[in-house]
Amino acid sequence: MDAKDVNIKNKRARYDYEITDTFTAGLVLTGTEIKSIRQGRASLADTFCYVDNGEVWVKNMHIAEYFYGSYNNHAARRERKLLLSRKEIRELQKSGKEAGFTIVPLRLFINERGYAKLVIGIARGKKEYDKRQSIKEREDKLSMARMMMK
Repeated sequence: MDAKDVNIKNKRARYDYEITDTFTAGLVLTGTEIKSIRQGRASLADTFCYVDNGEVWVKNMHIAEYFYGSYNNHAARRERKLLLSRKEIRELQKSGKEAGFTIVPLRLFINERGYAKLVIGIARGKKEYDKRQSIKEREDKLSMARMMMK
């Protein structure tokens, strides 16, 4: 897998949440972590972000240990700091305090300069009937596409 092809998505996030706003943040990583991400060995399942003392952190993000890491290897599920501007952090902090809103990672990718970036979104949880509506809309799109193909 080429480093430019890395595009790890949190598929559950768009199903479970209604995304209101998105931000692209840099990540503070160790050497073995970025090597694992470039191999595509990361997961955003069950991850979330929080603001603490004016810093944004991502919790529960899994980056597999690097095979050639030896004693320098990292912990797979450690908390990682996100790099955002003060204005963006203030906006995340303000919306994170509101009831019903949370900050969820949506996508992890490598940009053209070779840096790992994380797209995070301010999200409101969907109700059960909203999820059923999403499934119905997706199935309708698929059936329409099948009809067009015939």
